[in-house]
Amino acid sequence: MLDDMTTTRTATATRRMLPSLLLLLTVFGPISMDLYLPALPALTTELSAATSVAQLTVTACLVGLALGQLVAGPLSDRYGRRGILLIGITAYIVTSLLCAASPSIELLVLTRLVQGVTGGVGIVIAQAAGRDVYSGTALIRFYGRLTVTGGFAAIVGPLFGGLLNTVADWRGLFVFLAALGAGILIVTLLVFTETLPDGARTSGGLGRTLNDFRTLFADRVFLGAILNQGFLYAALFAYLSGATFVLQEIYGLSPLGYALAFGANSAGYMVLGHLAGRSPERLLRRTLNAGVGVAALGAIGLLGAGIARMPLWVVLVSLFLLAGGVAISSPPATTIALVEYPRIAGTASSLLGMVRFGFGGVAAPLVGIAGATSILPLGVVTVVAVALAAASFLLLARTARTRRTPAASLTAVR
Repeated sequence: MLDDMTTTRTATATRRMLPSLLLLLTVFGPISMDLYLPALPALTTELSAATSVAQLTVTACLVGLALGQLVAGPLSDRYGRRGILLIGITAYIVTSLLCAASPSIELLVLTRLVQGVTGGVGIVIAQAAGRDVYSGTALIRFYGRLTVTGGFAAIVGPLFGGLLNTVADWRGLFVFLAALGAGILIVTLLVFTETLPDGARTSGGLGRTLNDFRTLFADRVFLGAILNQGFLYAALFAYLSGATFVLQEIYGLSPLGYALAFGANSAGYMVLGHLAGRSPERLLRRTLNAGVGVAALGAIGLLGAGIARMPLWVVLVSLFLLAGGVAISSPPATTIALVEYPRIAGTASSLLGMVRFGFGGVAAPLVGIAGATSILPLGVVTVVAVALAAASFLLLARTARTRRTPAASLTAVR
């Protein structure tokens, strides 16, 4: 009797810790991209690489994050979440150590690609497992917390990386990422119980996966939601890529001033993402539309600053609105995309993640077309991206006739 009570208490405690672990898994993306950035100049010098080639280590990680989610999502629908997650984290540890030991820039780019692939596993499993265990308002709030956690990691990554860089070189930073992965692996072994039972898994191999992809792409609501997020994240990654040049090279902010501005924007991203995650079920689409509208104001402000010289505060406010709009849109868009597909939540999550990071990886280099002396490319890229985000959801999601409303779907799966 006592043993049964102890077992029950342990299982209850484990379930309570699961949401925290799922949130922790989302840090793989931003931490993998951001932590070593303060050491990028030193890395470039040590490996005798051109700056443009060294920057490929960032692009390779982005591409890997997109590919990793595309592969891991369908596999988790078929074989379960836990096993795929454990494989992904273990591979992340190994590839992080390979990054630290890379003797050349070419090998580092390759290992960063693989590191991104393995890091993408944690992101897609977090989203899919959340869909497994939550429904209704709790699901919306969970995706809101995912947004907040990503914003927090974006703040902590560069700042903590700079702090670590005072006592360790760039190779040491990758060793730290491996140690972080090892810690998450231990917690996963202790806490993560399978969230997708055998009876709810898919079967049929590659043919079934391709059929699932066709099903998802045929759903106008799903397609509209993920394209909306893809284009908004393209604007966000353009901001992340171009803001440092805009604020430091054009407006002359010091590294500390830039860090403060970046931190303020990331804090706003977290707060707005949290608030959006608490929006009622019936207001999902309105919240998403509000996010697009806020991002549009920011993009228009950046375009105006590219056409005519604007005061610094205009640019800072515009960057804040752009990032904040993406944060507002993320929880409702994620919920709308995944709510209808509990049986293939991994596959649906993989497409959402691939589009987000894939579009972001394409957009990020475009802001440097005119060099570091003009804001205009950043303004153009963000305005076009936000306009396409609005058009994709309006033209695709609102033309759907057969799919239930998100609120109805959320209620049905409770």
